[in-house]
Amino acid sequence: MCGIVGWSNLKNNIRDYSHIMNKMISTLKLRGPDSEGLKVYDHALIGHRRLAIVDPTGGLQPMTKKIGNREYTICYNGELYNTEEVRADLLAKGYSFNSYGDTEVLLTSYIEYGKNCVKYLNGIFAFGIWDEYNQELFLCRDPLGIKPLFYSYKDGNLVFASEMKTLLQHPNVDSVVDKDGLLELMSLGPGRNLGSGIFKDIKEVPPAFYLIFNDKGMTLNEYWKLEVREHEDDLEKTKNTIRDLLVEIIENQIVSDVPVCTFLSGGLDSSIISKVAFDKFKEQGFDTLNTFSIDYENNDKYFKKSLYQPNSDSEYVKRMVDFLGSNHHSIVLDNIDLAHALDNATRAADLPGMADIDSSLYLFAKEVRKYATVALSGECADEVFGGYPWFTREYDSIEIFPWANSIGYRKNILKDDLKSLPIEEYAKQTCRDSINRVEKLPGESHEDRIIRELSYINIKHFMLTLINRKDRMTMSNSLEGRVPFADKRLVQYAFNLPKDVKLLNGREKGLLREAVRGLVPDEIIDRKKSPYPKTHNPEYTKEVSQMLRLILEDKTSPIHQIVDYNFVSRLIDTGGTSFEQPWYGQLMTGPQVIAYLIQFNNWMKFYDIKLDI
Repeated sequence: MCGIVGWSNLKNNIRDYSHIMNKMISTLKLRGPDSEGLKVYDHALIGHRRLAIVDPTGGLQPMTKKIGNREYTICYNGELYNTEEVRADLLAKGYSFNSYGDTEVLLTSYIEYGKNCVKYLNGIFAFGIWDEYNQELFLCRDPLGIKPLFYSYKDGNLVFASEMKTLLQHPNVDSVVDKDGLLELMSLGPGRNLGSGIFKDIKEVPPAFYLIFNDKGMTLNEYWKLEVREHEDDLEKTKNTIRDLLVEIIENQIVSDVPVCTFLSGGLDSSIISKVAFDKFKEQGFDTLNTFSIDYENNDKYFKKSLYQPNSDSEYVKRMVDFLGSNHHSIVLDNIDLAHALDNATRAADLPGMADIDSSLYLFAKEVRKYATVALSGECADEVFGGYPWFTREYDSIEIFPWANSIGYRKNILKDDLKSLPIEEYAKQTCRDSINRVEKLPGESHEDRIIRELSYINIKHFMLTLINRKDRMTMSNSLEGRVPFADKRLVQYAFNLPKDVKLLNGREKGLLREAVRGLVPDEIIDRKKSPYPKTHNPEYTKEVSQMLRLILEDKTSPIHQIVDYNFVSRLIDTGGTSFEQPWYGQLMTGPQVIAYLIQFNNWMKFYDIKLDI
């Protein structure tokens, strides 16, 4: 995986501004520690930082290819899982290749098919291609948004990059957050609206969109969408299709020229991935598979069961390790380190994120990177197969995102002159707008329509937040994170499953459980869903409370522009318990709300945020 960056101005010659591009490229060093490059044209500058995964010598970027009098240059972040299929097609059309990696295949597919190249790609990607002959820039992001792609269009300059911090190094891009940006943060945060970059000057190419910039201007086009259709397969065929697809996807995603590992929580999703990867490794003659789990110091002592977290992972991790015979590494995090890694997590995400859910993954990835360069994990299975408690509820209609329990309560955290922000209304409208994009299937039941709508908003919103988190926390440690459950074929197939099939036997992820029965032990299959583990140690709560108290008592802290002093002071005094519901999802409860405010303050400070409200 890599970091990409580019700048195009079709009216002015920008050839002499390489020094600005070099500064921007340097911000992506953690995403691409192995090499860097810059291609210079009169009206385009294309930059790259590389994390070498496949074809370390032949895949250097930016990569340029000439066909006759036409020249094309690509910068690319991603992985094509059908490289050889696409290569064979292009070879048959008379093209030749100087490398065995996927970068040249992707570039050549664009040369042959233009914008329609996306129809031939299966993988995760964000890329930019400059067509020197036509003076045109083409940007594209993968169907589910696994790889990030931000841009800014201002005063005739189109600047794009893998991360917002990179764009903020350009003189035309300022760190202004206006009222709309603040409203979005307070209504949806740490989630975002599709296409939003929160900063006034920054947007994001949404998943499944491409952007074209030429002398006619800039246009965004959607090239793939979830298709609504009747599910016609019987139960047995459905289970077999799910299982066969999963095995194929996982086996494709362990292809690499560098060490590959898996995250193993002892839950269903990571256990499936680890089992398939282990079997493939064995078939290929490798000794074993490295697996990794995360925990926190003294969590066994302080763990508390809840609706969302019914059991701890450790005993199930041991069961899977014994079953596989993997080379397992248990990473146990220090709670004080966890609190102080909030700053690194904020800088990695360029926004306030999921508090210690971010910083723990950041520290975990840092340890995993000592052993591997590529890691597969089980994110996205819950959104695709109905793993969250809100999938099993009854709904007359979906009025607001089901993970947004605290929306109506959030405004209490704001100072008086901001309490009028329409936080709940904004969240509800965003949810409605998303649901309105889901086509209705004639004759379907109310329950099946609701389950499809739930699946859609989970895939387009909740899943994207987790994907963003995974990308930023892993790539900031030069670790490539792959998520097999976010394959567009699997997602499309599961999207139209009726409720009684998706939630087979009345259980969350009921179909997935039965589809893989026999692949992993029954106690793993029948284990109740338990989310990404968080710390329960009061030492962490004490530390983040002290950190936020210091911020609050410093009158120069930027967060004073936003929060109600008395409300936040009470939040600290109660260790977070005065905030009555999770800020977001299942895990961001009291201590995490405190940590989120630390991230919010330090984000404003790090990025010199200018509020225009």
